[in-house]
Amino acid sequence: MLGSFVGVADYGAFVVAIIVFLLIPGPGNLALITSTSKGGIAGGLGATLGVIAGDQVLLWAAVAGVSAVMAAYPTAFHIVQWAGAVYLAWLGFKMLVAKAGDAPILQIKPRHYFRQALLITLLNPKAIVFYMAFFPLFVDPAQHQGLKTFAVMAATIAGLTFLYGLTSVMITYFLAERIRANPKITSILNKLAGVFLIGFGIKLAVSK
Repeated sequence: MLGSFVGVADYGAFVVAIIVFLLIPGPGNLALITSTSKGGIAGGLGATLGVIAGDQVLLWAAVAGVSAVMAAYPTAFHIVQWAGAVYLAWLGFKMLVAKAGDAPILQIKPRHYFRQALLITLLNPKAIVFYMAFFPLFVDPAQHQGLKTFAVMAATIAGLTFLYGLTSVMITYFLAERIRANPKITSILNKLAGVFLIGFGIKLAVSK
């Protein structure tokens, strides 16, 4: 792993953490897939930019001291942690029991892909916990360079998120027609996503 880079402790580990964070199933992933299914590549990219914007808001909120407040008051962090776990488990359960023909769990409306993906990200417990609890751990207190350090971290997150979003959008776009033509595949994917969300909710609840 790379060492400190402009005040980012172990930059290589930071990059890996972001990639793992992106790969973990959550509302943001579902927003990208749903937006692409409804709005094609343009809708998917709009949602990707919405996710990036939401991430930036949470990141700079952590920089502004929200994460410090949560660290000083552990009960506040545990409330967020449990609320996030319940939300993800509930979302996963809804997807697990959904039947063919039911309305989508995440309602993404045409022409509002950016805005709705932004709101989903801001309310995404997975993102909140990451930025408030884990993001500050990658700031090197000995070599911290103020705004320059946070700007590098913000640019890294935005760049990796865009690449991940673009990849997800392209894969979803080329598979969308085949999936829509086979309701059974849609049902299986919904239930699989539901299982992942429930599992992540449980993991989030028991994490220390």
